[in-house]
Amino acid sequence: MEPPLPRPAFWRSFEMFSGLPAEALAALAATARRRRWQSGEVLFQRGEPGEWMLALADGRVKLTLLTPQGRELILRHAEAGDTLGEFALIDGEPRSADATAVAPTEGWLLERARFAELAEAHPALGMAAARYFCRRLRETTDQLEGIALYQLEARLARFLLFTLHQIHGEAPPPEAPLRLEISQTELAAVLGASRPKVNRALMALQAAGALSRDGGVWHCRTAALALLAEPEG
Repeated sequence: MEPPLPRPAFWRSFEMFSGLPAEALAALAATARRRRWQSGEVLFQRGEPGEWMLALADGRVKLTLLTPQGRELILRHAEAGDTLGEFALIDGEPRSADATAVAPTEGWLLERARFAELAEAHPALGMAAARYFCRRLRETTDQLEGIALYQLEARLARFLLFTLHQIHGEAPPPEAPLRLEISQTELAAVLGASRPKVNRALMALQAAGALSRDGGVWHCRTAALALLAEPEG
């Protein structure tokens, strides 16, 4: 038997829809379709038509690009509570990256044609999407700035702080445990560096007192990371 549709509270948990009124959330909940993927299965590929977005309920998906040299560049990992493929709701352009499940993954699809109908009936939905895309653009600008203008240790510190803010909000605790669910190779791809250089950067942050490691958990000292993220001169 098919599970019930997700309740409005499920949709409110996503940043894109968090501020919507109850009637718009109920309309979203009524139109979504459930999908599952096994680990290693491709959700979509770059260049394919963009006809839907996904609200992740469980699992993990990596978004990647393949360089002309055959190197895989990891853009980000999406997990439960994240959305992906959102641009398809607005422009209907082809997918800009590949999406692959790296664990058994489940989510709810919202199709572009249906979203347009919902946005017409509920104008707050269109405004919520516009605000969300503005935030995403600002985040992308910050990431590009980090890659272009900062040394690797600062880029790594900025990445760790960004991850802590995603977990704890605007005020992460002075010392926060962090379990990175990506390998050093994947982290290197995100930071635009080689794995050995990222390993040396991690050791530099430890030597500076910003990080310590206990098994698979990194203990992050946020004040020290903030200083390293914005070096002087």
